[in-house]
Amino acid sequence: MSSISAGRVLPSSKMIRLRWWREGAIGIAVAWLGLMLLVVIFADRLAPYDYAALDLHHRLAAPLGLGGTIAHPFGSDELGRDVLSRLAISIRISLLIAFGATLIGAVLGITLGILAAHFRGWVEQVILGCVDFQASMPFLVLALAVLAFFGNSLLLFVGLIGLHGWERYARVTRALAMSANEQAYVIAVRQLGARPWRVYLRHIMPNIASTLIVTMTLAFPDIILLESGLSFLGLGVQPPLTSLGNMVGYGRDYLTRAPWILVFPSLVISLTTLSISLVGDWLRDRIDKTLS
Repeated sequence: MSSISAGRVLPSSKMIRLRWWREGAIGIAVAWLGLMLLVVIFADRLAPYDYAALDLHHRLAAPLGLGGTIAHPFGSDELGRDVLSRLAISIRISLLIAFGATLIGAVLGITLGILAAHFRGWVEQVILGCVDFQASMPFLVLALAVLAFFGNSLLLFVGLIGLHGWERYARVTRALAMSANEQAYVIAVRQLGARPWRVYLRHIMPNIASTLIVTMTLAFPDIILLESGLSFLGLGVQPPLTSLGNMVGYGRDYLTRAPWILVFPSLVISLTTLSISLVGDWLRDRIDKTLS
């Protein structure tokens, strides 16, 4: 039987298996992200104990399968706090921080990108200069300096992380808006007397929103890792609150005696960032027809 039908090459069995593996990976990633969303929403109900409750009589209790009991299925930490309860609350805190910071960076970058595309001239040059400065600045060092100098609060922490990566939104938005301004539909709307804000909000933004959403999904894992890294260093979320990075930071001192304190949040960070990256790549392939 010919492998060519109607002028189209049929995929080989290897390509079919590869496609199945890819679709399976996307399905697992979506399921994991759905689970994380449920944890964020119902963290208080899923946590069997108060995440800050101390129980020194059961400190460093092993999880199920390693000699532990159902009382602490994921074990307990050095202060007897239930790891499952802390993990549920940490997922909520870390993902909410990452979502808020991603939203701040996206709004700032998109706004500056539209301003650069609309005004051009010196406004564009100033914005592009800020973009180049942000891209060349080692953000982790800047974050450490700001948090060490001004102290730490949750709002300051979220706002600071929100400044990470805004330049990518500005660059993408500027390029897309400049291209859209040359399209016939935008020229026609302007000739009809539409104001600039209406042109951008009602006509340009809906046409470039899909690409910007994909950009957000690809930037979201970086925000999660940045938050985890700063919390691991003790400059992120402060007690009594907890986050995934905090749990990893506390668990490093007990890696040989109680590795589950560090392993469970580390797995959540790795699987969540991987899942978001896979879904982001899938969305990019579906939206960008030039990659087909």
